[in-house]
Amino acid sequence: MGKLQTLTGGRVASFTNAVARRPGAAAGERPPSDRATALQWATRLILPSALALWLLSLRHVDLAGMRDYGLLQVLPVLFWVAVVLLTLGFCLALTGRRTGGGWFAGYVLGLIAVIHATPTLLYPTLRYSWAWKHVAVVDAVIRHHGEVPHADKLAIYNQWPGFFDLNAFFLQATGLHSALGYATWTPPVFNAVLLVPLLLFFRTVTRDRRLIWGAAWVYYSCSWVGQDYFAPQAFAFLLFVTMIALVMGQLPTSTLYRTGDTRAGRWPVGRFVAVMVIAAVIISSHPLTPLMLVSALVALSLPRRNRRVVLPVLAGTVVLAVVWDATVARPYLSENLGDFVGSLLKPDTNVVSGLAALGAAAPGQVVVSWVDRGLSAAVFVLAAVAFLTHRWVRRTGLPLLVVAPLPLLAANAYGGEMIFRAYLFALPAASLLIAVLLLERNRRPRVRMLAACPLMLALLGGLMFGYYGKESANYFTKDEVAAGRFVAATAPPGSTVVSLTSAVPGLYLRYDENPQVQLDEQDIRDRRRLVNDPVNGLEGFIQRASPQQPAYIILSRAQAADLYQRGILPGGTVQRLDSALSKTPGYIPVYRSKDAVVYRYQGAGNRAGP
Repeated sequence: MGKLQTLTGGRVASFTNAVARRPGAAAGERPPSDRATALQWATRLILPSALALWLLSLRHVDLAGMRDYGLLQVLPVLFWVAVVLLTLGFCLALTGRRTGGGWFAGYVLGLIAVIHATPTLLYPTLRYSWAWKHVAVVDAVIRHHGEVPHADKLAIYNQWPGFFDLNAFFLQATGLHSALGYATWTPPVFNAVLLVPLLLFFRTVTRDRRLIWGAAWVYYSCSWVGQDYFAPQAFAFLLFVTMIALVMGQLPTSTLYRTGDTRAGRWPVGRFVAVMVIAAVIISSHPLTPLMLVSALVALSLPRRNRRVVLPVLAGTVVLAVVWDATVARPYLSENLGDFVGSLLKPDTNVVSGLAALGAAAPGQVVVSWVDRGLSAAVFVLAAVAFLTHRWVRRTGLPLLVVAPLPLLAANAYGGEMIFRAYLFALPAASLLIAVLLLERNRRPRVRMLAACPLMLALLGGLMFGYYGKESANYFTKDEVAAGRFVAATAPPGSTVVSLTSAVPGLYLRYDENPQVQLDEQDIRDRRRLVNDPVNGLEGFIQRASPQQPAYIILSRAQAADLYQRGILPGGTVQRLDSALSKTPGYIPVYRSKDAVVYRYQGAGNRAGP
């Protein structure tokens, strides 16, 4: 018994001495469990604190102060404190081994709210002139019970009506008057819904929660292109990510299946039918997304092990697209076939067509544009580094999906938008590669996080420039909305509606009845005439005006901001045109407010007042 006590006492003493000699075991140091508990509580406290600071920061924002940098220059310091605090809290959550999935979800949803709900909460009206245009198309579809006649340049929506028909059906089924009510909240809601297929997509590659949620954070920190408003592109992109996630989940390399599972590499009938239905909705809703989908499927089919899964989906998608293009979309494709073929011969021009000509842009917009380019380049560079340094990602479909949009970038300019769309479709896969590079566990996870957190803040800062930098033209006051609605309500059918740019809310509210003239889209000689002599430069576009079909000229604050930002016309063009028309007989101001004025012109022989 004495020997046992001596032996036990010796072992306890040896263990005590070892602990005392352990590096960093100074007096008063917290045990690892206490440190983990403190980290856990910090993670839980930072999230609500950051969101509270964000909401408080929105109480007093002077939207009239937006200039070159849009919202960036009017958001208060408290807003930026909330953004930094939210990012630091998320980084702390990533370092904790016991962080629950609910807290990761809370931080990512908080980021979505801060980025995408801020304009919605601040602005009194719907953001983006394009969103107003799409609301008008839904309204026209309801009025005409389907295809809209006399649609002019918006006739393309008759060939890809899926998004608009679904909204029209929803409005009629619910009894709502217009899509305008819920279109305002589309950006935050769309991004929150998109999180579900993104997480499913990431989970097909890894089961590491830190990588999955870190990739989601990187995606929302880098998605500056702004294709998340009430638009067919946003709807089709959501379905695209969903479909790619379902295809990736069937691949033999997917983490959703265990090794040896007989289901891997085979399509259950129900799931395959669901995938084809999603493909059909995409094809009927947007002209570009089906091409991006086919390109992604072709890339995924390159490894032989994937072909059993990918080729049936690819074949079905191609057949559906060909049938649609040969029937419903045939008028548009036949009319523009020559342009499509010609663009194939100009790959260098297509690649750079979307880059703004910065020489004429406002000084602040030059900075915004370069930050956008830097962020986009950083995303591809970081993804490439992950590809080179982490061998296991080369066996996944991620690198293939990153490069899949590039052939389309070289094939067509898509009105100068292709470079941005290629970035958008490559971003989900690139985000997971970046998360692997920054967050994959090693021997020093906290040291790696110290390096990753500043980079995550830098990416988020870059997004703020791209997403908020043009808001002085994307935001509309109530007076501007009233001017657009006044023209839609009072202009007789056949009236010509003239604007300097598309930055007019409600410009297309009766587009099927009143032809539109947008002066910034005209030939360079016509624009020069307008600058040199506003009245004579305008006459060529309204010479057919009559008392029965007058012309309405809309001038507004947002148009002036748009012209100043892009430099396509001199910044003072709106003021000069307003001054000239107010002194010219025949141009009658029928609506005037602080931010907008509407002139009516009935022809040279009609000088009657309103």
